[in-house]
Amino acid sequence: MSISVSGQGSGTALRVVVVGGGIGGLAAGAFLHRAGIDVTVYEQAPQLGQVGAGLVVSPNAVRLLRRLGHLDRFLDAAVELEVAWEFRRWQDGEVISAEQMRGRCEQLYGESSYVCHRADLLEAIRAAVPPELIRLGMKCTGIEELTDAVRVRFDDGTAIEADVVVGADGVHSTVRGSVTTPAPATYSGMCAYRALVPAENAPEFSRRPVQTLWIGPDHHLVHYPVSGGRNINIVAFGPAGDFTDESWSSQGTVAELLAEFDGWDPRLRELIEHAGTPGRWALLDRAPLPRWSNGRITLLGDAAHPMFPFFAQGAVQAIEDAAALAQCLAAESDPARSLAVYERIRIPRAGRLQQLSHDRKDINHLPDGPEQRQRDAELGKGDALVRSGWIYQYDAETAAKEALTRC
Repeated sequence: MSISVSGQGSGTALRVVVVGGGIGGLAAGAFLHRAGIDVTVYEQAPQLGQVGAGLVVSPNAVRLLRRLGHLDRFLDAAVELEVAWEFRRWQDGEVISAEQMRGRCEQLYGESSYVCHRADLLEAIRAAVPPELIRLGMKCTGIEELTDAVRVRFDDGTAIEADVVVGADGVHSTVRGSVTTPAPATYSGMCAYRALVPAENAPEFSRRPVQTLWIGPDHHLVHYPVSGGRNINIVAFGPAGDFTDESWSSQGTVAELLAEFDGWDPRLRELIEHAGTPGRWALLDRAPLPRWSNGRITLLGDAAHPMFPFFAQGAVQAIEDAAALAQCLAAESDPARSLAVYERIRIPRAGRLQQLSHDRKDINHLPDGPEQRQRDAELGKGDALVRSGWIYQYDAETAAKEALTRC
């Protein structure tokens, strides 16, 4: 069955198909709909569920979420950070450095920083997308470029034609193969654990509205409250050994996680003991893509720039991608030209954060010694919140508008 929905060639509105209904895909649907563009989001899962755990949502995303008109839904479940990037020494919890966020972040950048469960952010974005524009249980199996459209095929036999196709289908993107041939992923040697601990079972220090990072030899662990403070999110990193499963559905055990942090501050043990069945996945390393677009096909989010989570910007950059893409497609009648501008705006910024996140894996895991002491001294120098201005003050919509005026 083939359904033709291409618009530009017939004089009707631009028609966009978004493949993937995660944060980036739904954000694309929300911003494109807000811009008056005919868009439908296709997600392979039968429902938008609770997959994932905690996220940091910094001002560069909060200002964009505010414009979608449903920020109240997000704020109902999010936790405003009082302190972020509170680095603590692995052995005894000594504070190496910390950024005061509450009040000061809003003063500098116009918005606060928050932590939340992924599902709560997803729900806030979904509220900006009319339900009839989201199709669930639709797995993309292939892309075919036509003369003036793109055909997307799904596993139920449906074929949809549209003017533009956006691949927001994650790190294992099907759409990406129609844009470029990326270098093979390489094994990082690290794995990650994630878990949620009910606040009533968590030690008091972990319930503070603080993003805390414990750093030490070959490991680090991050925790902060989510879901209005009802749960504590844990994400921890360590050597993977021969474990190479990248799936978010893969699981570890509390015993394994405790063993990774044996000898660390005993307060961490108290927190980890209540971690239930932690998720566990390997971190694979991927080089930045040289291009995100090919004709009428483009990428965003993890499909375009999968990055290690060490700068807490993965989901935020997907939201930025979506906002910039909508501006570009709304301003230019030629889809290929619009996507070329979008790519030119987004690749340098996302690529820089991708590289910084990559570099951070070694810095966080230094063994005790001269390099570790130098790192700790550097962390304590200057004003880290001001240094982060290039991240937090950025406005993806404004950047896209300015770039479009120069074309």
